[in-house]
Amino acid sequence: MAKPDKKQTEASTKSGNNKTGLIVIAALVAVLGAVGLYFVNTNSAADPNAPKMDPQLAALLETGPLEDIVLGDPNAENVIVEYASMTCPHCAHFYTEIFPEVQKKYIDTGKAKFIFREFPLDGLAVAASMLARCSGNDRFYPMVDGLFETQETWAVPGADGKEKLKLIAKQAGFSEESFEKCLADKELFDKIVAVRKKAHEDYGVDATPSFFVNGKRLSGIGIESFDAAIEGRPEPEQAPNG
Repeated sequence: MAKPDKKQTEASTKSGNNKTGLIVIAALVAVLGAVGLYFVNTNSAADPNAPKMDPQLAALLETGPLEDIVLGDPNAENVIVEYASMTCPHCAHFYTEIFPEVQKKYIDTGKAKFIFREFPLDGLAVAASMLARCSGNDRFYPMVDGLFETQETWAVPGADGKEKLKLIAKQAGFSEESFEKCLADKELFDKIVAVRKKAHEDYGVDATPSFFVNGKRLSGIGIESFDAAIEGRPEPEQAPNG
């Protein structure tokens, strides 16, 4: 029997590796495509002009598809719940410009606890949310902060988005293997989508960022809105978020 040609063997091995990579990429594209279709369906299902009712606080704080990761004193008298998308510019603005003041004034002082919940608006936002969850509870909020702070560098359309997101993830301690393993976690993916679905269907969330303070929906994202909700003053009139 003739020995296999070395060049052919190397080409075959390289081809096999390329196919493996293509399978991973194709699987991710299929998943992100499916979630994109889901977003289109849910966005068109709700009446944007329908009145929104504030949920009961007990219902809002019930255990959902994913564990809530609490920032601040778990026994704080007030609770802030945010629904946000990692690719939403308004969400990044809140985190970089407003949240530090909210944290200093209410969370660090023990007056309020904060809960971030995922409401991804596109497939790349799902991937970023998955990475934050894969970081672990103790690294979850630092990862969320880092992703929002660098959003302009990775939240780009097309295939470049995933590659740029990978660079950010590696800076946060992910390896190539752990990055791919996280994004291949179908159970985590399904739970994040379920969090979004529940927020949309049960609480009328249809824009990001959306906030509830003690169950009351805020109409704005400025510090004045949090002051009003927590300190009992009327909330200033503001244009709703979109």
